[in-house]
Amino acid sequence: MKKSYIGLKTIDGPLISLEAIEGVGYGELINIETGDNEYKTGKVIKIEEENIIAQVFETTSGMSTEDTKIKFTGKPFTLKLSKDIMGRVFNGLGRPIDGGGDIYTGKSHNINGRPINPVARQYPRNFIQTGISSIDCLTTLIRGQKLPIFSGNGLSHNELAAQIVKQAKISSESDKEFAIVFASIGSKHDDANFFIRSFEESGVLDNVVMYINYADDPIAERTTTPRCALTAAEYLAFEENMEILVIMTDITSYSEGLRQISSAREEVPSRKGYPGYLYSDLASLYERAGMLEDRDGSITFLPILTMPNDDITHPIPDLTGYITEGQIVLARDLDTKDIYPPVDILSSLSRLMKDGIGEGYTREDHPDVSNQLFSSYSQVVEIRELAQIIGEDDLSDSDKKYMKFGREFEGRFLKQGHDENRSIEETLNLAWEILAILPENELDRIDPKLIDKYAHYKRKE
Repeated sequence: MKKSYIGLKTIDGPLISLEAIEGVGYGELINIETGDNEYKTGKVIKIEEENIIAQVFETTSGMSTEDTKIKFTGKPFTLKLSKDIMGRVFNGLGRPIDGGGDIYTGKSHNINGRPINPVARQYPRNFIQTGISSIDCLTTLIRGQKLPIFSGNGLSHNELAAQIVKQAKISSESDKEFAIVFASIGSKHDDANFFIRSFEESGVLDNVVMYINYADDPIAERTTTPRCALTAAEYLAFEENMEILVIMTDITSYSEGLRQISSAREEVPSRKGYPGYLYSDLASLYERAGMLEDRDGSITFLPILTMPNDDITHPIPDLTGYITEGQIVLARDLDTKDIYPPVDILSSLSRLMKDGIGEGYTREDHPDVSNQLFSSYSQVVEIRELAQIIGEDDLSDSDKKYMKFGREFEGRFLKQGHDENRSIEETLNLAWEILAILPENELDRIDPKLIDKYAHYKRKE
């Protein structure tokens, strides 16, 4: 039963409070009419006996405690979804901002999602090719995986996100319908325009659904944006049986919005002022990705977050690491060397890659090649530290080979163009060419049966 009230108890930033309210549910959507006949929406976020606190999605400016009308809808926040959302751009509340009109067909879906029974989950398999060697070979993205990108302010995570959107595909199942859901949270207008322009110029916009929340939009909208995007992803994956890659930037902006709302609610803060439920809140987003046993579609999640002061122990990356299945870390020292993308492979990890690479998925030599690259590059780091003390000229012949390997690995393998799309075959072949710099006895992670392949590239060198 819908109920209407006139007047508010308090207005505090994005929050409003009402008293003497009965029969209201948590998360219930409310319609707000100001005295100036402006219409806004919000949702109930706290209930204390007959007092409630609601979060307003738009700005609360112009609202008065005297004549504001509140109508309780008795329903949660829902989105109208159909395949017509493909190629469209929406704001953080799921409203079109591309001039294309509202979505009228389809079903309404609760943005809070439907909890996935762990027993119904299917183990992630199959390789998603991004066209980026450092990711495809060393931190492989698997269909149905949650693999965040840890970046820093000023690093090239926006360019990396745009390139992945343009190039990503499931190479082993080319007949499957593949699409991208892209969410931009707390973005500057220039950054949002960069994404839209990049997708238009590359011709992939028709295969992308975009949800954009600008930095000057209300804070409350920022906390809704990822849920709108994930709801669209769930619809496309589990009702339309599509393979969906969700790319979301920036989770830090989302968490900051959560902290501001928590502060307005006068909740007891936890680490660095973030609410104590930050872990469970992030988990409610990340755990919506995956595959189901009885559905053909999948959701692969690639959230991007900027680490304040490049601190990987900050609560946001720290808690994210506990929930997700690895991380891709961007390094500032590689960025200063003009290496794009600046992926720090020694700090990066894909926990599921072992089950989605090799024969039948990528190529039989992929596991050995990736292990050898990790091992050899870690050796390079140690030798570089030694060279700073004694000088490179006084290194042994073997160490000089490693130094050359390190330069080639960074300059040819890690570094690639913003529009350079390498197949997994090209990536692995390039890896062999660079490994051929090292003496054969140093390739202790390569299976002996692959030594003929190594010898082939040794002759090429």
